[in-house]
Amino acid sequence: MPEDMWESGEGLLGLSDPEEWDAAFERGERHLGTAVIGLAFNCSLEEASPRIVRAMGLPERDQRGYAFTAAGTAARLNGALTPELYAALRAAGHRGAAEPAIDDTLTFVPHRDLPLWFKWRKVAVRVWDKVETWRLNVTYAAEDAGKAWRRFRS
Repeated sequence: MPEDMWESGEGLLGLSDPEEWDAAFERGERHLGTAVIGLAFNCSLEEASPRIVRAMGLPERDQRGYAFTAAGTAARLNGALTPELYAALRAAGHRGAAEPAIDDTLTFVPHRDLPLWFKWRKVAVRVWDKVETWRLNVTYAAEDAGKAWRRFRS
């Protein structure tokens, strides 16, 4: 892969050589997060996983965010993650850049295949969504009742 691709970032979503990513990581190249998304698309989960985890520790916030995007992509494409990716997502927590990746994992990995923390997280998210739905329904009903009462009194 031409060196200028690492400088511009163009074409890195097509990266399919894990060793090329490793060499770029050692050189301290830019756009490693972008390239790891390419690995998630073009390599096996076992090949991409350790590189995704390494990219989650990159110093640049945007590139770390792309690494979490790669984790979510891996979950979507494979319907599973490796133990190291599950551990990295759990350590990051269900917030910030990790939130969409965890949501993708909860959506695309069968519940029976999730580690225990993710199973609990899936239940917690569903319960929270239900509570929020009830709260909004009560709020809307109260607003509608208030409007009806004001119309009645006028």
